[in-house]
Amino acid sequence: MWHLSRLAAFDLETTGVDTETDRIVTAAVHGLGGSESRESREWLADPRIEIPAEATAVHGITTEQARKDGDPADQVADQVAEFLAVQVRDGVPVVGHNVSYDLTLLDRELRRYTLPTLAERLGDRPLHVIDTRVLDQHAVPYRKRPSETQGARQLVTLAQFYGVPWDDESAHGCSYDAYVAAVIAFRIGDLAHRRRRDWPERVLAERRLRFNAFRDLTLAELHERQIEWAAEQAAGLQNHFRKTDPAAVVDGSWPLRPWVEPNATEGAPA
Repeated sequence: MWHLSRLAAFDLETTGVDTETDRIVTAAVHGLGGSESRESREWLADPRIEIPAEATAVHGITTEQARKDGDPADQVADQVAEFLAVQVRDGVPVVGHNVSYDLTLLDRELRRYTLPTLAERLGDRPLHVIDTRVLDQHAVPYRKRPSETQGARQLVTLAQFYGVPWDDESAHGCSYDAYVAAVIAFRIGDLAHRRRRDWPERVLAERRLRFNAFRDLTLAELHERQIEWAAEQAAGLQNHFRKTDPAAVVDGSWPLRPWVEPNATEGAPA
């Protein structure tokens, strides 16, 4: 069963939220589960640009710290991609929360430094991804926000819902967030393969649960279903946004947003 397999838990902390322009600050990959010992790697990068105060407030890394202690950005991107590729070549899925963001930003960093992309490193080996945000939204579509300041799909909300211990001081560190996402993925898979009457009361209290959609799937099947679910979820969010902004667009690409070659003539004199 997919949730009992080896997992490569992956997370980045970055200079911002734009996958096309922002940079890696910290990265973590944990190879864990599957009856094997845990193998973890963590990185601190010098992103070569200023880290905005808003980003520092999230992950705690300042520009000065990154420049003093961080490794070159191209070296970090290369090592993260290669460590992931080693896991994936062994048939291990990449796991994360809203992991399409992390995979896309890593892809853009590799292209920025003319390094082989993850897809190029894998060759004909398939990339299978488990995204806890996509799975949770499909399984529990009507969960409400716990509060005005905490969203229904935030990692902390999922940790609370699936009974995963949460440490506010460690949160938003990529190593911690990657590990928590992996545990949540396991809990989601466990619920899918347990009888409904054995589910916790906090789970049964939600409406129209769909954990059975994940039951008895191969990793390849689960990956393909998530492509469909991510597109549906993005379309629903776009419809919601268009109630106030008719031009709103939400990209439903998953697990990697398509790369668009820059227009070489853009901005050139007429």
